[in-house]
Amino acid sequence: MIQIKQLTKQYGTGGNVTTALSGLNLSIDKGEIFGVIGHSGAGKSTLIRCINLLERPTSGEVWVGGVNLTRLGKTELQAQRRKIGMIFQHFNLLSSATVFDNIAYPLRLTKTPKAEIERKVKEMLSLVGLEAHSHKYPAQLSGGQKQRVGIARALASDPEVLLCDEATSALDPQTTDSILKLLLDINKRFNLTIVLITHEMHVIQSICDKVAVIHQGGIVEQGPVAEVFLKPQHEVTKEFIRQETDSGEALRLAIAGAASGPSRAVKITFLGTKTYESILSRIVHETGVNFAILQGTISTIKETPYGQLIVRFEGDEIATDETIKKLLEQGLDVEVIR
Repeated sequence: MIQIKQLTKQYGTGGNVTTALSGLNLSIDKGEIFGVIGHSGAGKSTLIRCINLLERPTSGEVWVGGVNLTRLGKTELQAQRRKIGMIFQHFNLLSSATVFDNIAYPLRLTKTPKAEIERKVKEMLSLVGLEAHSHKYPAQLSGGQKQRVGIARALASDPEVLLCDEATSALDPQTTDSILKLLLDINKRFNLTIVLITHEMHVIQSICDKVAVIHQGGIVEQGPVAEVFLKPQHEVTKEFIRQETDSGEALRLAIAGAASGPSRAVKITFLGTKTYESILSRIVHETGVNFAILQGTISTIKETPYGQLIVRFEGDEIATDETIKKLLEQGLDVEVIR
């Protein structure tokens, strides 16, 4: 659906050139919710604006739906952009226009018949749950309602792709979750390809199928969210995940805590239905190993449950080795920390 090939974007000229993106490659399949996460200045906003050529790349190619956008002239590009909706961090609504008129705006630009505009706007208002707010102005809306208007406006032209530029960063956690739930519903209902950029791992974990980690203008890690989240390879990825999951110093002290006799701290990861099974309890009963739980969590990655336990096994080392072997045989991921 979307292919980005050797994308480079530079600003400035001569000796004052700043490279925002450098030789970046990315492939996004139709119907995916694809997240791009990175710190401020990593290049993620530049990347998403290059997908619809709001920023024209210095070199490289951007393909959307089999069309190379970087080769198109102005008129052809405008036609292709109608297939790409976009929502923004700060909503970008017309302050002097009503909710109805904000949603109708892109349809009027393409000279859509009045009756069709009326029908489509009503459909979009129903989709985002704002039927009762049609005649209000943006100043009369909450942040979450403004973003729902932005989503409705982006979808009014029946796009094939929806780009989300830090779409939840200006919202409180509860409103963020409601917007993410709406985006997930839209993705399922219309098989819409969604690309979102964020600096929050929670956003990626909640709704994305795949994720790319961007750092200093390049992709340093990418793959299915469960794989990247549970087995991060790059230090930047590990940092994002630590911020989301670790209790830091408290965990370090717990691992370092004294135990009577030999001990080993391990991190056990459960995925899917195994999250709710008594696998650990059954195996330690078989091997006779004692254990202490140092830290634990159960959550979801998109709609898949996962659990992580950090435990300290205590006692005979051979029995501990047998316990770890049996856990691995059950399809669990086991990492020895100490």
